[in-house]
Amino acid sequence: SPVLQAFINKSLRVTTTDARFFIGELKCTDRDRNLILVNTTEYRYPSANDVLNAAKESDGSSGKVRVDMTNRFIGLVVVPGNVITKIEVQESAGRRG
Repeated sequence: SPVLQAFINKSLRVTTTDARFFIGELKCTDRDRNLILVNTTEYRYPSANDVLNAAKESDGSSGKVRVDMTNRFIGLVVVPGNVITKIEVQESAGRRG
């Protein structure tokens, strides 16, 4: 897609159908909208069990529980076009360090 071609070498945030998202630099795409990202970090939202365990461990005084997302550096990844739900360009000032 010509639109995706315009984002080659840009940092993207790609959200997938399983609620994960990837932040990496777009290197290549194809006619099926598969994306190849480099220097990529995968982020996952906490599972229901993680939230439940955090709630059990909290003192309950505030009525709120904080659970952090998990992430891991994966480097090079191919994200299949059929699982992509959203693509966002990351601002250069907000890039990871």
